Amino acid sequence: MKKNLVLFVLFILPIVAYLFFASGVNSFISLPTITKNIPDTNSWKTLDNKPVSLSGKITVLGFIGNDVMKHKGNFFNLYEIIYDKYKDFKDFQVVMVLPDGTQDQVLELLKLDINKLGTHKGWNFVFASPDQITIFYDKLQLVGKLDNTYATPNVFIVDKKRNLRGRKGEDQKGKPEYKEGYSTIFASDLYNKMMDDMKVIIYEYRAALKRNHNATRKI
Repeated sequence: MKKNLVLFVLFILPIVAYLFFASGVNSFISLPTITKNIPDTNSWKTLDNKPVSLSGKITVLGFIGNDVMKHKGNFFNLYEIIYDKYKDFKDFQVVMVLPDGTQDQVLELLKLDINKLGTHKGWNFVFASPDQITIFYDKLQLVGKLDNTYATPNVFIVDKKRNLRGRKGEDQKGKPEYKEGYSTIFASDLYNKMMDDMKVIIYEYRAALKRNHNATRKI
């Protein structure tokens, strides 16, 4: 009996714990799709006048609006809780959409604030006209709306195939659950909800890579 207990603690319990944290505590083994095949951002330009595509990357997508400095605290929350954990994952990026004309505000934010936190590789600011932003956002088919500055405090998870992912179904208690975005105002939402969902989607891709690798070896 004692031997079986030792074996359980040494071998079984760590595996159970790994599966629990790898799949998140949100009860989803695979993160549900909220909106399929959203538009790309590759026709818009960054501060370096380069295009950024949502395809082929796990993307945290956000909309900052005309008043960049108003969202400074939100940037810190997102940077420290989500970005800093995944910044070295080569298929991860952050894309922030802003109206044309806010470039100088973004440069000021980078110079005075974000650069002090450390690297911001894979963190992209893209600029478009207000009309383009409105049309793009409407195609996400979300319940939440942009405010009159073309901003929202929520950020969204987009997978490599440009599907917007979130929570849709039932929670652990069997109650209906729907979550399309994660509030950057509340660190608890990023830490308790978005962190869990990022674990699920990263686990999805690692599992897929492992399956494909095994299939290649068999061939």
